[in-house]
Amino acid sequence: MSPAARAAAGADWRDVPLAPVVLIFGPEDFIASRALDGLRRKLRAGNPELEVTTLDATAYTAGRLGMVASPSLFSEPKLIEVSGLSSMSDDFLADALAYLADPAPDVTLTLAHSGGTRGKKLLDALKAAGMPRVDCLALKKDQEKAAFVTSEFQLAKRRIDAQAVRALVAAVGANLSELAAACQQLIADTTGMVDSDAVDKYYGGRVEATAFRVADAALAGNAPVALSSLRHALATGVDPVPLVAALAMKVRQVAKVHSARGSSAQLARELGMAPWQVDSARRDAGHWSAGGLAAAIQALAQADAQVKGAARDPIYAVERAVTLIATSARH
Repeated sequence: MSPAARAAAGADWRDVPLAPVVLIFGPEDFIASRALDGLRRKLRAGNPELEVTTLDATAYTAGRLGMVASPSLFSEPKLIEVSGLSSMSDDFLADALAYLADPAPDVTLTLAHSGGTRGKKLLDALKAAGMPRVDCLALKKDQEKAAFVTSEFQLAKRRIDAQAVRALVAAVGANLSELAAACQQLIADTTGMVDSDAVDKYYGGRVEATAFRVADAALAGNAPVALSSLRHALATGVDPVPLVAALAMKVRQVAKVHSARGSSAQLARELGMAPWQVDSARRDAGHWSAGGLAAAIQALAQADAQVKGAARDPIYAVERAVTLIATSARH
């Protein structure tokens, strides 16, 4: 593979390769920070005397990069961390291009660019030179966040079951740094397999986690738990809208897999779901007939309209939908 092809392929942010220049590219600050921290640890493991310097490409003055990269008195290896490439000055662009043509020995230069086309000439030159590029993209899909959680536990040599992964993503998945912190807390404060009870203990008060707890119980036909969870959620101020949305998502997933055949991986690709979502929906599907699902979908469509303003009492609307679903499932 050519140097340009290697750069285009991208580098794993969990294991950034050593190189004279490394581009950290993308808008997800948490992943960028993780990538930089990992590279810094790797360099310090090779030489604890590593000298670290930070530069801001926005407020950069001409000649500064060459000055910082020049050999020190005792020739310690250097790491130069440059931020702000998305708004880099013309002086930095000129100096970075010149530096790339002749990188200093024993120096690692990291360039953090939050995205966009600013400095395209430099980005193209880095690619042509085969310098590694670490893509730091936001994890927007639940399956991407679920894979992140699973990987965090695998790295810590711990296990977490699929239902707990889903509950954790639902509870704290809006922000990746919060999700990572939640993983680390569960890893530090629990032993053995982490299950949904452990997630509920720490994060069950979150709106999303509460909504999915109601939905899980209702789809499983556990009316007492579904209704008690619902009433607790409503009493603590949870809005009916996310409760209905969670129920609707669960019912749609069950309907998708109800008559489907194939492996979890195959169905995940065909239905646009994660394999663990397919497995969970299949377990719930055992409680449902086709007619029962049709009735549940109709009830949720009505409840969705009611909680969004079509009824005077949205709380009664969501209670009615939960009751209908929980009592319609087969035990």
